[in-house]
Amino acid sequence: MQKSIAVIAPVFNEEECILEFIKQITEVFDNNQEYSWRLILVENGSTDASWNLMRGASQSRNDIDVIRLSRNFGMDGGLAAGLKFAREDAVILMASDLQDPPQVIPLFLEKWQEGFDNVFAIVSKRNGVPLLRRINSQIFYLIANKMTGNLIPKNVSDFRLLSKRCYQQLIHLEEVNPVLRGLIAWLGFESSGIRVERAPRFGGKSKAYSWKVIGLGIRAILAHSLIPLRFISLMGAVLSVGAFLTLIVATFLFLTYGVPFPGFGTLLTVIVFLFGLLFSMLGMIAEYVGMIYQEVKKRPNFIVKDTYLHSD
Repeated sequence: MQKSIAVIAPVFNEEECILEFIKQITEVFDNNQEYSWRLILVENGSTDASWNLMRGASQSRNDIDVIRLSRNFGMDGGLAAGLKFAREDAVILMASDLQDPPQVIPLFLEKWQEGFDNVFAIVSKRNGVPLLRRINSQIFYLIANKMTGNLIPKNVSDFRLLSKRCYQQLIHLEEVNPVLRGLIAWLGFESSGIRVERAPRFGGKSKAYSWKVIGLGIRAILAHSLIPLRFISLMGAVLSVGAFLTLIVATFLFLTYGVPFPGFGTLLTVIVFLFGLLFSMLGMIAEYVGMIYQEVKKRPNFIVKDTYLHSD
């Protein structure tokens, strides 16, 4: 029996890329006819002509379905929306700006046929990416990998293949702040990586601004690690021991020399440092509380506005 594959790609202001992306994806479809294919495009709050181009492509081909969200819900929200409509034996998750090369998809399929449920791209080189973005990425992966117990390995991308049994478990998690690459690793299915050289953007501008990348990094770490909270407890214990030792030293100086050693500047510096440390810890706790607040409200991580599905 012919196995089925769905390619899921969020689209946000990609009018300069989307038609070329569809062209390259459908070429993959046509060159691998041992599978049945479907492309699920998720319009993610675009303000340009992306939606009209997607609709036109859907009208011209029965293997292209389009979903329109009510606003932008981020890359993870767009992918989650596409997964809700998937029913195929496996799905491919990827960006629509052609930085995830469609030509790699057959390599994913080979690994899947070997029995892997999660086949992901490992970015070996980031062509056309500014230096600041590359530095941000390296720092994020270094910290995230250590703090999450290797749930988010270095340079692993959202570009991946998931088997049906894997992605069906994923969509049942329903977290308000999903970080899919961390959640997929947490599921624990058999995984394998393929080294991929990331291509420059085909057209348009990147939407992955530095502040967004930093925000995603913070959310990924907090969503999958308790180490920052444990660091607060450890720091409190260290400071308590330090304060006790300082008290012993001050007492010894008082008994030996009759007066405490003068050190107004030192005391002021220590007080300012401790207050800074205290507020940093409170800020860390506030980030966790904010995420808990969003989870408790249970708002969906995407809202579908329109769908044009050929199976309807």
